[in-house]
Amino acid sequence: MTFKSVKAGEKQAGWLWLLTLFSAASFIEVTVYGQLGAFTPIYLPQFGIPVEAVPQWTGLIAGLSSGLGIPFLPFWGALADRYRRQPVIVRSFAALLTALVVMRLSGNIWTFILGRSVTSLAWGNTGLMMTTLSERTPRGRLGLAFGILNGAGPVGAFLGPLLGGPIVDRWGFPTLLVVDAGLMALVCRALTVGYHDPYGGVARGSMLTMAAESVTVTWRSRQLRALFPALFLLLSGWMMGTAFAPLVVTALYQGDDVGTVVGWVIGLGGLTSLALSPVVGALADRFGHWRVLLIGAALTILLWPLPALTHSLTGFTVAWAVLNGVASGVFALSFTVLAGAAAPDIRGRVMAFAYLPLNVGGLFGPALGSLVTRLSLFAIFPTAAVLTALGLAALVVAARRATDPLVPPGG
Repeated sequence: MTFKSVKAGEKQAGWLWLLTLFSAASFIEVTVYGQLGAFTPIYLPQFGIPVEAVPQWTGLIAGLSSGLGIPFLPFWGALADRYRRQPVIVRSFAALLTALVVMRLSGNIWTFILGRSVTSLAWGNTGLMMTTLSERTPRGRLGLAFGILNGAGPVGAFLGPLLGGPIVDRWGFPTLLVVDAGLMALVCRALTVGYHDPYGGVARGSMLTMAAESVTVTWRSRQLRALFPALFLLLSGWMMGTAFAPLVVTALYQGDDVGTVVGWVIGLGGLTSLALSPVVGALADRFGHWRVLLIGAALTILLWPLPALTHSLTGFTVAWAVLNGVASGVFALSFTVLAGAAAPDIRGRVMAFAYLPLNVGGLFGPALGSLVTRLSLFAIFPTAAVLTALGLAALVVAARRATDPLVPPGG
């Protein structure tokens, strides 16, 4: 396959604007996802779900909402490589807008789950945005750019629950869904008119063949074959903790302003992510992407048991904030090594899979958590530590196969 590349002048002139636009879109997107994750568990009783069954339904909904979009991932990258990236990126935010409307109009739990599942059809946008950025950004700034782009999400994870909590307490979760739908409509408009992508795919062959190649090209690479399972294990633990953290807050807090308190605790975790993700990216540019990634994953293992050892809301808030900040830095850095493992002519299709470990982890982690929480709600944290340790072992194997040109000598 061949493609039209970006000219050198466009590369130097356009990367800051693209970084700003993509980061703003990611911020709003994660704001919405953060609010769905934070407030869905406390909204479920309004559908007639017994309080004692909420943890199991939380894991079920998180798992089902991840399953629908996985089979479509190969096609988003193939469409982008066959035609253009911009419409495929806009498509993802339009899907999220549709999902919000369905959830707002739902009158029963099954329609609500359908709406949550439609959110998975929005996957594949960040990988394509990172692919475009990787072609525009100076090589020495790529780790920083990816850190900022993926750090914009934690800003949404911070402000989303924080601002959404009072709305939920005063006007209800359905009102918050209306506000989110309006924001998503603005994002669709901004991405439609806000930038021109000179990339134009000229790939030949059917979409089904290109989608199949997206899978086989990943499997043929020894490095990618090891890297994807490693990231899946790392992120499964994080998705498990993220899904059930709001329920831990409700178990520790006895009061009337549940939405506001959940928003503050989850939001503080987003704030630490905002602070640490760009720092981790800059350190990786200086000392080596693989080296910093391995150190960060090892540190996460040590941090995972801490929330289970706390017995107060304050202690949990601090432990969760630190843990979430480090884990999000590892998450952001994983995209840098993934981009470096893919050749330029297939990078779009490979990076469309960039969120696949997170997506599958979002299916597996909460599903496992729904079983673990039958023993204890706090059992999810040591379980996540075990998953992360397995992920680190697999990551070491992937690092030994690395030929990443972005890693500086000695990295």
